Amino acid sequence: MHHKNRPATGRFWPLAVLLAAVLAVSGLAVVRTPTAAAATGAFATRCGIHFCLDGKEYYFAGTNTYDMFNYGPGSGTTDAEYMDKARIDTHFADLAADKVDVVRLWMFSHDDWHGFEKTKGVYNEREFAEFDYIIASAKAHGLKLVPVFENYWEAYGGIDSRLRWEGLSGGQPGRAAFFDKTRCAGCFTSYKNYVGYALNRTNTYTGVKYKDDPTVFAWDLMNEPRYENQSAAENVDGTTLRAWVDEMGAFVKGIDANHLLGAGLEGHGTGYGFGGDEGNPFVHVQQSPYLDYTSAHPYPTEDWAHLTLDQTKTLVRAWISDSHNVVGKPFFMGEFNVHNVDRPAWWTALYADFEAAGGDGSAFWWYEDHNVDGKFGVQAGAPELSVFRAHSDRMRARSGLTTPTTPPSPSSTSSATPSPSASATASPSPTATATPTATATATGACAVHYVLSDWGTTFNGDVTVKNTGSTTVDGWQLVFAFPGNQSVTQMWNARPTQNGRQVTATNPSGYNTTIAPGATVNFGFSATSVAGTNGAPQAFTLNGRTCTTY
Repeated sequence: MHHKNRPATGRFWPLAVLLAAVLAVSGLAVVRTPTAAAATGAFATRCGIHFCLDGKEYYFAGTNTYDMFNYGPGSGTTDAEYMDKARIDTHFADLAADKVDVVRLWMFSHDDWHGFEKTKGVYNEREFAEFDYIIASAKAHGLKLVPVFENYWEAYGGIDSRLRWEGLSGGQPGRAAFFDKTRCAGCFTSYKNYVGYALNRTNTYTGVKYKDDPTVFAWDLMNEPRYENQSAAENVDGTTLRAWVDEMGAFVKGIDANHLLGAGLEGHGTGYGFGGDEGNPFVHVQQSPYLDYTSAHPYPTEDWAHLTLDQTKTLVRAWISDSHNVVGKPFFMGEFNVHNVDRPAWWTALYADFEAAGGDGSAFWWYEDHNVDGKFGVQAGAPELSVFRAHSDRMRARSGLTTPTTPPSPSSTSSATPSPSASATASPSPTATATPTATATATGACAVHYVLSDWGTTFNGDVTVKNTGSTTVDGWQLVFAFPGNQSVTQMWNARPTQNGRQVTATNPSGYNTTIAPGATVNFGFSATSVAGTNGAPQAFTLNGRTCTTY
């Protein structure tokens, strides 16, 4: 999250002490049965420009938590004296109930209270034990985690603490010295020592090393790193930060080849019309061969951003386009939120557009368990969470995990423009010639809903196919024709074949292969076009049967 207006480090001692006393008397530790669709023993992987899980493309809806690692009194040598297990369990239960799949959270603090590393090289066993329990509880509730190793900003000490340990001052932009080995070689060493300790740690509750635990979806190297205002050239090209990411990425991958890795970038840049050039360019830094996905953190209603809803859609689509077509990796919107606007309305529009553009994972800032942050904090029962749950349903459906309860509803057209830096053209997805495993025997019909988001030379299509008959469709192919010179470049939740204007979308292999009576399947695609020639296909056939449209 942007460093301004962060919630202060919480120390809610009276409540924590009271809860600890209750736990000490009752011995209560609430652990619930996993419910989230992401509950699996498999490691998340990258398959081209998308995430994969259990051999299938994986799309997720997530959130951030800011302070979970400091639940509890934070003193003493026993669990009850140090951590609040019931509070951790209750929070994860609430997250699971609201259909959160992935939680991004802090695994850093140099504070005296609940610090992981209070002084250089001295690791707090009790705090790491609390994070052990956080991982165990996440697993029990069926959620995956994206722990962040360190903070660029001052909250919980951040890299200012590591600079101070080396006799240097921090602050903005002086903390850039952290990324320059000629100025702070000790910073490189202390960071690596901490990360190495964490990756090789054996969880005291599960007996599994962090590096071997599939409960971890991915690691972020740092929260919002930048190498800002060291030179005009560095602000644009990010050479020093890229070198740091390469070195630390290689270090992490040398210990842990199981997990995905991200940089934790904000995605600022004058080329995107969001923030400025800050030594952390979206494309160049995240082209590092050691990173598995890109990230960005839009806060469009901040005074320094001041974006409209349509401008925000344009921004997010630019990131997704550059991530998929230029960098060639999945896109994770690792933080986002709005304030002083109709939040449910903005979330509804942004999530629908994010899905239509092919976004791979999202995580709003942030899901709190009590009122801490009046600006961005979201608590159980908040109206915007109904919007989030619908988004989660649709992301799970794209992954072949569940049937969505509500269809996406982006505008039929968009005024968005392509990213200025998206100059590369995506290679067409491999074509598929597979046929359905069985043809439909239903005597009923089908209906298709086609949503077009057009930017002139590129566009996205979002297609929902409904079985309006009385018999299950077992294996499906949807055939339609473009109105002009359009060409599919990628497709998700279906396999494409194109012959001239005619496109055939075939069910994926191993999931979403059937359509029960009254049920739907959804797929989407990106394509190129000749400006002014686009439009919705005039007819659709499902396994040779003509469909109506709606």
